[in-house]
Parts: sequence; structure tokens; C-alpha cells
Amino acid sequence: MRNEEREMRSEEVLSPRSSVLSPELLQRVRWRCRRGLLELDIVLGRFVEAHYALLSDKERQIFEEFLDMPDNPLWDMISGRQDAVSDEQAALLEKIKSV
Repeated sequence: MRNEEREMRSEEVLSPRSSVLSPELLQRVRWRCRRGLLELDIVLGRFVEAHYALLSDKERQIFEEFLDMPDNPLWDMISGRQDAVSDEQAALLEKIKSV
């Protein structure tokens, strides 16, 4: 029972769909933004500090999908060398680039 409670609690804290942005979630996102490419570290870190708390649930979900990508394709999307898959991705990429 105790493990189940812990799992449920961690899902609530870490869920990008959560209506309340917990410090644990923000820390996890910051950690996931640490990448092998310095350029990504800088761009993603600045974006998280400036805008992550203001994103909608859908935008947070898309951002999580970006963080699941390998560094080079993600950097290609941010730098404009590769097109976004959807209009929603393109809109979030524009927010990321604006920082």
C-alpha cells in the first residue's frame, strides 16, 4: 500500500497535466533540459525559467515530447533546419525561439 501511495503521489507531482506547477515538476523539467549540446542547455534553460510556468497543459505535453527527442533533431527544429510536425509544435517552437 505504501508503494502505491508513493507512485500515485509522484505521478501527481510530475504530471505535465497538473493544474498546479509544483517545485518538483519544475526541477524535473530543468534537469531534463540539461543536454549534450550547450546551445540546447542555454535555449531550453532560459525558456523554462521565463515561460514554462505559463504554458498550457497541451504545450507542456509538447515540450515533454521535445525533451524526449535526441539533441541533434531537436536543435535542428529550434534552429529552423527541420520543420515541426504539427502547427502546435511550430507555435511552441516560436515561443522557445523568442527567449
